[in-house]
Amino acid sequence: MAEAHTKNHDYHLVDPSPWPIVASVGAFVMAFGGIAMMRWLKGEDLVIFGVDTGGWGIFAIGTLIVLYAMYGWWGDTITEGMKGFHTRVVDLHLRYGMILFIASEVMFFVAWFWAYFNVALFPASEKEVVRDAFTGGVWPPKGIETFDPWHLPLLNTLILLTSGTTVTWAHHAVLNDDREGLKWGLALTVMLGLMFSMVQGLEYSEATFAYSGNIYGATFFMATGFHGFHVIVGTIFLAICLIRALKGQFSSKAHFGLEAAAWYWHFVDVVWLFLFACIYVWGASPAFE
Repeated sequence: MAEAHTKNHDYHLVDPSPWPIVASVGAFVMAFGGIAMMRWLKGEDLVIFGVDTGGWGIFAIGTLIVLYAMYGWWGDTITEGMKGFHTRVVDLHLRYGMILFIASEVMFFVAWFWAYFNVALFPASEKEVVRDAFTGGVWPPKGIETFDPWHLPLLNTLILLTSGTTVTWAHHAVLNDDREGLKWGLALTVMLGLMFSMVQGLEYSEATFAYSGNIYGATFFMATGFHGFHVIVGTIFLAICLIRALKGQFSSKAHFGLEAAAWYWHFVDVVWLFLFACIYVWGASPAFE
């Protein structure tokens, strides 16, 4: 009877998990709360069954549920890997999943670059009176004082490029079972990620234009702001890898979590290089029609 239940394949059939439904409920509550919060910020009400749902409370609850699901779900995945359930086939599929996720992120940023170049390359159009009103017929728009690309943006570029070398150091260290090199590489990368976020916060505080009221500010803050958000996520990702490294959970033959974090971080680096070249350097050139 026992032989009939013997595992004779390389796949891992996971145990019943509550996390998919918990994450779905959390995402719905967060989306609904986000709508209610945005209406509240505009001074409007969102009354459901006689209850005013305005404010940030529902959005906060949804966010906490999603974070709880992420913690539990990824924690289970780590546990499965530590128990040896991540066979070569499972590991390959995890890699495919991460590659597809990064590909979706690429298209996400393509949308913001598209929006930026759509107005930057064609600031004046006889058929688009609204666009002329937003840009003044030139790019950068009249009255917009762009950032000096060779000041804080250049500093952040150097920080991210350096972080790319340190995370590569950590990756090569784990391949050679160099425990100290792994820890130091991850620690330095996390530190550099935090430095980048602080410098970008300083840069935003010095901005002479706002997000609303002009197309330049909207496209600039959406592109660079979402990139900054990805840097924060990547920093958390690497910090978790550092904690796992301190616990001795990575080896030269089992370290996909670290490898996925390194892929994600390199993706963040490449996106920033495009942002720096296109928005900061090219976008700061003299206005053209």
